[in-house]
Amino acid sequence: MSRPFGNKRRRQQRGPFIRTNGKIRAREVRVVGPDGSQIGVLPTPEAIQLARRYGVDLVEVAANASPPVCRIIDYGKYRYELSKKEKEAKKHQHSNKTKEIQLRPSIDSHDFSIKLNHAIDFLCEDMKVKVSLRFRGREMAHKEFGFQTIKRFLTECAPYGTADAPPKLVGRGIGMMVSPLPKNKRAPNPRGQVDIEETEAAHTQHESKDAHQEDDSAAPSAPAEKTEKVKKEGTGTDSQNTPADNVDSKVKA
Repeated sequence: MSRPFGNKRRRQQRGPFIRTNGKIRAREVRVVGPDGSQIGVLPTPEAIQLARRYGVDLVEVAANASPPVCRIIDYGKYRYELSKKEKEAKKHQHSNKTKEIQLRPSIDSHDFSIKLNHAIDFLCEDMKVKVSLRFRGREMAHKEFGFQTIKRFLTECAPYGTADAPPKLVGRGIGMMVSPLPKNKRAPNPRGQVDIEETEAAHTQHESKDAHQEDDSAAPSAPAEKTEKVKKEGTGTDSQNTPADNVDSKVKA
């Protein structure tokens, strides 16, 4: 017994719909050979027969042309080429992305240089950088050190980006947005051509490491007083007599 049609789920095709072989509706098409050569305008059935002689498919590559352009190529290979081009195009589309760089008022010079290099890489790839600095505990009493760190970071990034607005104190932190300069006014990346995916992975790893170190520093340590008390009790001689004292008393007796 067959199932009702309502329970059947149709598989949705990813990406644009591409007509191949008998699904091509045009009466005649402009055919491109397997090696990229122009074969000419042929009736659609004849073009399909020609593709079958090569052992591949007739794929419609330009449906809006008059007549439509079709290519003699393996359909799977053609889809692979399209997906590869899409990945390459997405790799260079970073204009709408925003990356965050987190700083500390007492940041080490080595960590500062690492975060600065990450920010320069992002700015050279036309990505915005959000700089945030957080205060902890008594650091709020000396906010000037945080502003000095932010100004130093902005000065180092000046050849590559500019701040949208002056840094502002928001809550227990300072925030600032840095936008990349135009390519004709921007200095070249001092590290040359950098793989942005590797930079993002290294930046994420460094941020998680900093967060882990902050959690460890904030965790309460074992009380030292209790340990010292246990040591004193183990070595105390006020309430109990030692074996040496017992021997001395027997000799005197």
